[in-house]
Amino acid sequence: MNNKKIVLMRHGESQWNQLNQFTGWKDIKLSEKGKKEALYAAKLLKKNKFFFDIAYTSVLKRAIHTLWIILKKLNHMWIPVYKSWKLNERNYGSLEGLNKKETLKKYGKKQVQLWRRSFTECPPQKNFSEIQYIINNRKYKKLKKENIPYSESLEMTFNRVIPFWKSTIVPQMKKNKNIIIIAHGNSLRALIKYLNQINDIDIEKLDISTGSPIVYEFSQDIQPLNYYYL
Repeated sequence: MNNKKIVLMRHGESQWNQLNQFTGWKDIKLSEKGKKEALYAAKLLKKNKFFFDIAYTSVLKRAIHTLWIILKKLNHMWIPVYKSWKLNERNYGSLEGLNKKETLKKYGKKQVQLWRRSFTECPPQKNFSEIQYIINNRKYKKLKKENIPYSESLEMTFNRVIPFWKSTIVPQMKKNKNIIIIAHGNSLRALIKYLNQINDIDIEKLDISTGSPIVYEFSQDIQPLNYYYL
């Protein structure tokens, strides 16, 4: 039997990636470079004869638009697409919108590195008024107010991504569905940490490029065997 494969990918560069700003749950569009990255990824997938039965993404437009570009190029606009906030980027709290270089100057390299890369460290929380854009957004109406994060560590992101993986995506893999997941740097770091059994220290070194398809191969019983960038 052939190994099962899925494709994971971080969205193309966003306008705030381009400006070197923390983005998190802010719903920022793709940059022109990001659109080109998505199209190039689609061409790679087409060249390597990938096809998909089902797609998953977050509720943030930079991921959704990346997926649209890929599905259009592959002539896959007809396949089912499921969106979930559980695949969102981590919530960067009050850092969202801040320039990363300016944040380094203000808080120091060591502290910012902890916020960005560690598994357990949580960025400074938003206050109640800053969280209103989530509370009042229809896309989050099924998310109870008490469960809306005011900021998230990678561990907190892990704790929403992995249950979603187990309950929603794995059952489709067991049905031999060909799957593509377009998500974010930290939601994918969380998933790869789980799949590769990366410890809490080594995960700090893992970085994921925008717009670069990652192919995962699994055994028939959904055990990860190998992964590589296309």
